Amino acid sequence: MAIFPQTKTGVSTPRTATPRLPSLRYLGPNWYATVMGTAVVATAGVALPVDVPGLRAVCVVVWALSAALLVVLLAARTGHWLLHRDQARAHLLDPAVAPFHGCTSMALLAVGAGTLVAGRDVIGHTAAVAVDALLFTAGTCAALAAAVAIPYLMVVRHRPEPGSASPVWLLPLVAPMVSAAVGPLLVPELPPGQWREALLLACYGMFGLSLLATLVVLPLVFARLVHRGPLPLALTPTLFLVLGPLGQSTTAVNQLADVAQDAIGPRYASAFGAFAVLYGVPVMGFALFWLALSGAMVVRAARRGMRFTMTWWGFTFPVGTCVTGAAGLARHTGLTAFTWLAVALYALLVTAWAVAGVRTLGGLFSGTLLAAPRPLRPVTARTT
Repeated sequence: MAIFPQTKTGVSTPRTATPRLPSLRYLGPNWYATVMGTAVVATAGVALPVDVPGLRAVCVVVWALSAALLVVLLAARTGHWLLHRDQARAHLLDPAVAPFHGCTSMALLAVGAGTLVAGRDVIGHTAAVAVDALLFTAGTCAALAAAVAIPYLMVVRHRPEPGSASPVWLLPLVAPMVSAAVGPLLVPELPPGQWREALLLACYGMFGLSLLATLVVLPLVFARLVHRGPLPLALTPTLFLVLGPLGQSTTAVNQLADVAQDAIGPRYASAFGAFAVLYGVPVMGFALFWLALSGAMVVRAARRGMRFTMTWWGFTFPVGTCVTGAAGLARHTGLTAFTWLAVALYALLVTAWAVAGVRTLGGLFSGTLLAAPRPLRPVTARTT
């Protein structure tokens, strides 16, 4: 099957003659999901509140793989923009593709966080901090740009039809939440005082930006499902994207509470610690509800012939954020139930990552994932 995402009209841009690397023409920004999904296996594994022999060593290897993937994709996407500018501009103006530009920033942030929590075992703490600081800065700037630019394009250029809201719309909006979740790793590395407090409160600001924007879009997504029925089979895995802002926001408030004491003082630090639990527990409950609902929809789609597309990477990073969120709640509440929840979700994450990875390699070797997109089959009637 052709590379996801499809164009809105289902008609691909005519192939132009390119003497070099023609396969890069249809390399969309959604490919950064492979980096995100791989990096989160490492960071979530390190965050697990249980000691599994050999797991950290495996996480280091997975982190190294995610870093290599990031370098390859950054080079390939640069080639895409240099060799196929018409297609790159078409991606920005296509409402089905443009939201995936939020994945660029999240890939940078995910690998940066993985470098500090796992990669430091290989390159040392000082180098890990430098790499994370660089990727965090670049990723945060890209995240804030995408959070503004993509909604702007949706309003002035895309003009999506009423009732066409997609979980993919959340991608540029959740990117600042990833910054809010991984930023606390750098707070202790800054000088005490203004620097630490500024980064802490900046992360809370990005937490609020992303959360409120998600609360605007999520009702539209649910209304679309209720009024227009299930998503097309190929798009059904995107329902898991809703878990991203839920799990990542829970991770963020717990990570921020961990470093608040040394950044802003005991007066607010205790409040931030309480907020981590008061916010995180209800949101994790809703995340489990959405996991069950979207899981049921995926089972339904699988029984109707859902085939592999790049949307299957939606099963990885969002679930990984729920792992780190549950691990944070286990840390702050001391409840064994959250510990086992984190372990169960991590098992789901690793399974999904392995399946998506194997199927992606198969698609690359066969050439189907880098072929011109095929039109989506029209939905003629709502079925149960």
